[in-house]
Amino acid sequence: MTLTATSPDFPASSVDLLARLVSFNTVSSNSNLELIGFLEAYFAHFGVATRRYMDETGEKANLLATIGPDTQAGYILSGHTDVVPVEGQDWSSDPFTLTERDGLLYGRGACDMKGFLACMLSAVPDMLAADLKRPIHLAFSYDEEVGCIGVRSLVEDMAGWPVTPAGCIVGEPTLMDVVIGHKTKRSLRVTVRGKTGHSSLAPQFVNAVDYAAMLVVKIREIRGRLEREGLRDELYDIPFTTSHTGVIQGGSQLNIVPDRCVFDYEFRVLPEEDADALVAEVEAYARTVLEPEMRAIDPACGIDFDWISQFPGLSTEPEADITLLTKRLSQRNGHSKVAYGTEAGLFQTVAHVPTIVCGPGSIEQAHRADEFIARSELEACDQFIRRLITHCCA
Repeated sequence: MTLTATSPDFPASSVDLLARLVSFNTVSSNSNLELIGFLEAYFAHFGVATRRYMDETGEKANLLATIGPDTQAGYILSGHTDVVPVEGQDWSSDPFTLTERDGLLYGRGACDMKGFLACMLSAVPDMLAADLKRPIHLAFSYDEEVGCIGVRSLVEDMAGWPVTPAGCIVGEPTLMDVVIGHKTKRSLRVTVRGKTGHSSLAPQFVNAVDYAAMLVVKIREIRGRLEREGLRDELYDIPFTTSHTGVIQGGSQLNIVPDRCVFDYEFRVLPEEDADALVAEVEAYARTVLEPEMRAIDPACGIDFDWISQFPGLSTEPEADITLLTKRLSQRNGHSKVAYGTEAGLFQTVAHVPTIVCGPGSIEQAHRADEFIARSELEACDQFIRRLITHCCA
């Protein structure tokens, strides 16, 4: 069945809704407004009001729907609408057509994280039929995959609500395990500006690649120090703060001293450590050690730092009410922490809402060719949300 955003015949099951959501190509470089329009029409079909939070370009938006009495402290279910690109990946089927093989549902975003969105939507009739004493807020964001950018307008608005929600569940893929923490992230682009000339006279010029390399080594040395001496949290698979340089570009040919080199690096920081202090340490090394050497040859040389992305970590207590509730809803006894980032830290630090990460599917399937989610994971998430509805009726 093919649906348009204005069709009155909306699919009911989470699998059918997932098929519809996957059909929207919401790679982060694209607009998500066609999908947002579908969501608005879906909620309007059930008489549920929604609110858009537009970005500055008018090409993307967050969406919020509330079911139940907003005068009480309820719960947020939140997920992002954008997905990562498919270019350069060898898919066995059309990534924007949900395809089932042996109980596995393949499609871009099926796991990360349109599966959770589909479960949220499928539960709307049950939410409306229930006698909710506390509201359930359904939040849909954009540009999570490029630095948790889009959701900020929503959480900033939420920080001013007269009634702070009792908790938020961000449905990133955890196999429905309860995640109480993730690392802070800081990522930057560094541009080294040198002075070019013939390589036979290299000492007379400023080799941008050389100075970029020294800065990359400094970043690696900081990681080694943190691994040896920094804080540790054994709940993480990598229990210490890490650094990483992922991209570097510089030079044109061997006999020319390069006057430009650009590289991207990141810190993934335990929430209890100071991420900004680590970024400042890198810049201080550039300013006090490297730039004086460079400018002794040519004062126009230097090093520029530009932000790529930054978002806070998540740290929720194991005995917090939202942790205990999520364990009960997911029927799990344990909890864990993850190295990858989510929007959960923004809900916690900006909107001051206790937050957990828990959703269907495995992060190991995300971002890869033939991304998939198991039907059984959607069924488990459906049951999770039904238990939340029951809790909100008590």
